[in-house]
Amino acid sequence: MDSESTSLSMEQFLGVLRRRAPWILLCVVLVAGAAYGFSKHQTKKYTATASVSFSSNPLDQQIAGLSSGGSSSSSVLAQQDSNLELVSLGNMAAKTASLLGHGLTQEKVSASVSVSGKGESSIVAISATSTSPLLAAAIANTYTRQFVKEQQRANRQFFRSALALVNKQLAALSPAQRIGSDGLDLQDRAHTLGLLAELGYNNVQVAQEASVPSSPSSPKAKRNTGLGAVLGLLLALVVASLLEHFDRRIREPGDLEEIYRLPMLGVVPKSAALARSARHDGGKGTAALPPAEAEAFGLIRAHLRFFNVDRDLRTVVIASPAPGDGKTTIARHLAEAAARSGSRVLLLEVDLRQPTLAQQLDIESGPGLAEVLIGAIPMGEAVQSIDVEAPPGEGTRGHTLDVLAAGAVLPHNPGELLESRAMDAVLERARSAYDLVVIDTPPLTAVSDAFPLLTKVDGVVIVGRVGRSRRDATEQLHQTLASSGAPLLGVIANESKSGGPIPYPGGGRSSAGVASANGASSEELAPTVKA
Repeated sequence: MDSESTSLSMEQFLGVLRRRAPWILLCVVLVAGAAYGFSKHQTKKYTATASVSFSSNPLDQQIAGLSSGGSSSSSVLAQQDSNLELVSLGNMAAKTASLLGHGLTQEKVSASVSVSGKGESSIVAISATSTSPLLAAAIANTYTRQFVKEQQRANRQFFRSALALVNKQLAALSPAQRIGSDGLDLQDRAHTLGLLAELGYNNVQVAQEASVPSSPSSPKAKRNTGLGAVLGLLLALVVASLLEHFDRRIREPGDLEEIYRLPMLGVVPKSAALARSARHDGGKGTAALPPAEAEAFGLIRAHLRFFNVDRDLRTVVIASPAPGDGKTTIARHLAEAAARSGSRVLLLEVDLRQPTLAQQLDIESGPGLAEVLIGAIPMGEAVQSIDVEAPPGEGTRGHTLDVLAAGAVLPHNPGELLESRAMDAVLERARSAYDLVVIDTPPLTAVSDAFPLLTKVDGVVIVGRVGRSRRDATEQLHQTLASSGAPLLGVIANESKSGGPIPYPGGGRSSAGVASANGASSEELAPTVKA
């Protein structure tokens, strides 16, 4: 169960990425492009780095008579912190600004210089940043040299002070004490301190001078563009999630199964041929659809044929929640698919408010069902027969489809007529005269005219248009049908971009995808004509 849930969640996530790919790509390109443009318009800055090395030799402390500390890790870190603080203190910034000029001030030099340690070593890096690579290197080197000179001067002063202290101690000794061991030690120390003071011993040396940087340290256009792309992707995923949350359309065929809790009877692909047939065929009769579209309706007919195992399925309502779902086109081509298989089929239009079948099939709009229900004409005289063209590669033997259109004069009380005994009589006569009666209804959430028929027919098929049908209307219809007692058969996904039959080579026909145990195709599963 957990693996199935994980697989479903992954499929849903991939579905979101596929549907929202243009938005995701747009966000990534825009944010990355903005980061790149911002980086290119920023002022280039260059960073040059020099380094100084602090000697860990305790000679100066020993000569001065001071005890040297240990070399533990804590003492090393403490010494490093002391070195960093020492480099940052003093008036090196002011001296650097005075020596270099270029409009530099102590504040500008201090702002451009940064000091950092290198691990636990005794090396301290001094970095300077400027809009000029030459000036950056000059600031770093000048600051470093001034610090080394300042430390040398401080060390010389230190040794001179120590020498004065030793000389004072020697002067306090008697002649006999001076030639003793203590006196001799003081004399040796005084001699060494004098030499160090004269030589200018320094525990700080320039480890590396700064070179002129060849590339700017900021802005980093590639890095900023990459970060912008990542930020754009994250933003795009948030936007895609919000769009998915607020987009109430049916996005996948599986959404219909999930909402209605009914099996999928078929997936009709989005097709220019179907769109043309919904407008007008250009003549009386029906032209054959391309193989893929024709087989999609053959599959639906085959699925419906399976319901005949346990019951006699003769009257089938094709319904949808709202206008524009394509139920009339689905009903028409389903009836044609059954008629091509040799069945006697009646296409019955019960949408007495906005009928469209007469226009689609280029037949007379009346007399039709409305005239039959009010007793103005017998049903047999209102039915019109049209030729159904055989699919390519199946010979020239044609079949006919009977159509009972809504009528020329539409009543003001369509709901009452469809609930009348006259309508029951029409259904009974159609059930006895035809192998299959396909009933095209008005949208169920728009008007309630067709609801009385739902419990009088053998089966109800719900049509949803992928990418257009609203989830709220679909859920509303599901709640209504759940308590209606209607014999629900399944759902049909119309205009799906990811569904439809799989092309199968051989005669220009498609694989049915649904077969009996002995491999019968969808046409072989169609009902036989009954005498």
